[in-house]
Amino acid sequence: MSTAKLPVVLVMAGHDPTGGAGLIADSEAIAACGGWAVTVPTSLTVQTTHNVLKVMPCPADAIRDMAWSLLDEFEVKAIKLGLIADVTTLETIEDIVRACPGIPLVVDPVFKAGGGATLSTDALIDEFCRRLLPLVDILTPNRQELARLAANSAPDDVERVVSLMSLGCQAVLVTATDEPMPGTPEDEVVHTLHTPETSRQWRWPRLPGHYHGSGCTLSAALAARLAVGERLVNACEQAQRFTWESLRHGWQPGNGQRLPRRWI
Repeated sequence: MSTAKLPVVLVMAGHDPTGGAGLIADSEAIAACGGWAVTVPTSLTVQTTHNVLKVMPCPADAIRDMAWSLLDEFEVKAIKLGLIADVTTLETIEDIVRACPGIPLVVDPVFKAGGGATLSTDALIDEFCRRLLPLVDILTPNRQELARLAANSAPDDVERVVSLMSLGCQAVLVTATDEPMPGTPEDEVVHTLHTPETSRQWRWPRLPGHYHGSGCTLSAALAARLAVGERLVNACEQAQRFTWESLRHGWQPGNGQRLPRRWI
């Protein structure tokens, strides 16, 4: 019997029955990247590979009880947040995160489903920026999510990132799979890491098709690599490589979005 001690990542996110995104995706990515996921559902969903049809927030007391029980038993090395469906859930998660100082917090801001369904409101996003963003170690928005978080108040990605970091967010990894950066070749995707000290870009071949769960995969893999003890830049690079390979080996169960295969 192995006595190895795996680094634990606490995941608080929605449950996606397709397995493409949400808690299942997070758990698979964390395991593949060397960690152990302990999970707390923030919401249940009705969805397919085409779109999200319904979101049902979990009771705040249940979220709190599950998280406290896990934190009492496990030595958590990183926290990963996904779908936050309402303000009550946000307040509960804020309390939990504030009780875990020094533990890296990775947040994937899930505001819209890949199929187009809106999963948040302007009021909830405002509360997210006010209450939770100052606690975030690294945020992983795509370009549309970045613009929405910055309320379109800045004309380009850099100024939008600066506006979020001025609120206390420590680093932002902006992905451009959803909307190519100006001047980027059609066959490339550029991801950019911003920190107070530096910025770093990575270029990846753009894969054909549409994918469900790429953001969850990236942020969970990043949380796992931080939990293992990797420095931020290396963790970001490893998480991107893992995600790209998962998408490259993805499969399409029907005629909807493709699903990443994270165990390749």
